[in-house]
This record gives sequence, structure tokens and C-alpha cells, in this order.
Amino acid sequence: MVPDATVIGLLVNPREPLHGVVQSEAQEGARKLGRELLILNASIPSEINVALASLRGRAGALAVPVDSYFNSRRQQIVALATRDAIPVVATTREFVAEGALMSYGNDEFDLYRRGGLYAGRILKGEKPADLPVDQATRFELVINLKAAKALRLTVPPQLLAIADEIIE
Repeated sequence: MVPDATVIGLLVNPREPLHGVVQSEAQEGARKLGRELLILNASIPSEINVALASLRGRAGALAVPVDSYFNSRRQQIVALATRDAIPVVATTREFVAEGALMSYGNDEFDLYRRGGLYAGRILKGEKPADLPVDQATRFELVINLKAAKALRLTVPPQLLAIADEIIE
């Protein structure tokens, strides 16, 4: 979506137990794509303000990984990035509904449905330890055309064709 973005910011919550994994995987992906990754640590609102201000004029995009804290602060994150015309890519559709450019991640409704099925099996007497590990199999791509237009970005037709949801 932002092919000219050579520098990408990654918002990371150091209080999140998996932040190290997220950070190392993102660094590996950036390296493979020939991009520079700026790690932005934030775990309180004022740190989000500072982190996003540090991107101004430096980054072509901001990636926001799965994090319940960031999800609760999505309005702040999107507003700050929008102010500085930084495209936001997140993992949940709630960010896109808030004004982020796009999201790609687990279909949360499917995860809840599958969790309910698991709970049902346990309530019917199956032992949790005997149940197989259940991993997500459905993912969704959500694109915000209004955000793309505001950022003066053209969404490739191929991407629109495979999107699960388009917000206009």
C-alpha cells in the first residue's frame, strides 16, 4: 500500500509478554524487504504521544501489532498518525473503523465462535488437556478507502478484490 515507505515504525508495548517476539519477527521481515524499522516503545498514553511524534517526517508507515492496551488507545494512535499523514496498518478491524488505513489479522468473530465450541466441549465433560490445540484459520483484510484518499494513496485493484471489508 505504501511502496515508497523505506522507514516503518513499529509500536511495541514493553509490558506485553510477547513484545520481544513481535519485535524480532518484524525486524526480520523489515530486513528481508530492505526496510528500516523504528521500534517505538509505549505503555502509557504520554509514551504513545512521544513515540508517534518521533515518527514525524521520518517514517512512511506505522505498524501496530495485537495488543489489548493499544486497542484501547486506538483513537489516540490513529488521531496522532492521521495528523502527521502516517498510514497505520494494524491487526484488528477496529483500528480501520477508527480511521487507520488497513488491517490484516485474525477474524475475531471466528475466534470467539471457536472458543465457544471449545467451552461447550469442556462443559460436556471433555478434559481440556485432551483437546487439540486450536489455531486460527480465518484471517481478514479490511481497507479504509477514506483514509487512503486522505493519504493520497491508491489502493491496488488486486488488493480491493481480496479484501474482506472495504470502508468507504
